[in-house]
Amino acid sequence: MLVLAVDTSTPAVTAGLVRLGADGAAHTLAVRRTVDSRAHAEVLTPQIMACLAEAGAVAADLAAVVVGAGPGPFTGLRVGMVTAASFGDALGIPVHGICSLDAIAQQVFAQEGVEPGELLVVTDARRREIYWARYRAGVRVDGPAVIAPAELDPASADTVAGSPEHAALFALPVHDAPSPEPAAMVAVAAAALLSGSDPEPLIPLYLRRPDATEPQPRKPKAEAKPAAQAAG
Repeated sequence: MLVLAVDTSTPAVTAGLVRLGADGAAHTLAVRRTVDSRAHAEVLTPQIMACLAEAGAVAADLAAVVVGAGPGPFTGLRVGMVTAASFGDALGIPVHGICSLDAIAQQVFAQEGVEPGELLVVTDARRREIYWARYRAGVRVDGPAVIAPAELDPASADTVAGSPEHAALFALPVHDAPSPEPAAMVAVAAAALLSGSDPEPLIPLYLRRPDATEPQPRKPKAEAKPAAQAAG
């Protein structure tokens, strides 16, 4: 099964083609990544086309799409999810949304020599906050949520992964896993993909309101009093 994986939940704009075997093993055939939090809309579709070309495939060969549903900033996350949904609609294939933090945890626990302890995953939420989730033996046991780093108790976490800048704020060993990898994303969704079950509705994990707000209607200006009335 050939699967397109897309994630824009972090400053890394990621697209990849993954071959998912019947045994659930996911192998990346091609990947493109651009680390630029303002370039999501410009680079994502070209990256997807470049991955298809490298793998010698065309869009019609895709059997499904897996997209990171966040948590992530409003604008970047929206670009990835809209692009994934558009490919799914155009090709008539299922689009599965996953928690992007789950994919980071998946790639950490899949690394050789990593003990199945408790893992804290953190990514940049801007506004001096972080998105976080906690995992035990590869399973999410808390989160995702958003919080100021100083307010997050790592509790019994043994290690931390995610945004290097924010992972360094905790007195824990750091895994090199700054953003979701395509194979890990597909592995998270593997059971649903292989079962052929209908995907859940695509719901972005913003976890808070977007920065932009709708303009409020202006209040009518008070009518000016006539000069004589004002003087009296």
